Amino acid sequence: MLKNDLWIKQQADAGMLIPFQEKLIRHLNPEENKNPVLSFGCSSYGYDLRLSAKEFLIFRHIPGTVMNPKKFNPDNLETTTLHKDKDGEYFILPAHSYGLGVALEKMKVPENITVICLGKSTYARLGIIVNTTPAEASWEGHLTLEFSNSSGADCRVYANEGICQLLFFEGDPCQTTYSDRKGKYQHQPEKVTLAKV
Repeated sequence: MLKNDLWIKQQADAGMLIPFQEKLIRHLNPEENKNPVLSFGCSSYGYDLRLSAKEFLIFRHIPGTVMNPKKFNPDNLETTTLHKDKDGEYFILPAHSYGLGVALEKMKVPENITVICLGKSTYARLGIIVNTTPAEASWEGHLTLEFSNSSGADCRVYANEGICQLLFFEGDPCQTTYSDRKGKYQHQPEKVTLAKV
């Protein structure tokens, strides 16, 4: 069953999302409709997660190298600069490139819930694809987020604003949670976590 805003708020009070924004924020000054942002916070049946400003890495091509998930080479990644102007803080994701960021909110998934992370349509309309990422029962930490820029133009990716939506699905209790099996991505910090085997 897909969980609603009432359930999300109750679970947030118990520490499921920190920091937690109870309402969907579209403007930093909502009473004046000023300072628009990419929405973040609790919606009817989900939560719009924010991108942290702490780190954003972009894959670069190094001639003669082949990416290997079993022996991940961090030399294939480069840090990108956090920019700021009147529209907010942002990273630049170059055309036809791939980047890694991290969620601002820390999650603590209940043991009978699986969370699915999906991209936001505003970014999708620019060609930015957010990888569909699951967070399993009893997973904890800051999600590492993966982005593909499929367009022919460089794109801004805004920090401290909505980047993807979380959907919370309740299932029958499982025999072994992510925490029980000591999953390799448990307790990720607010820093990009690289591929592990």
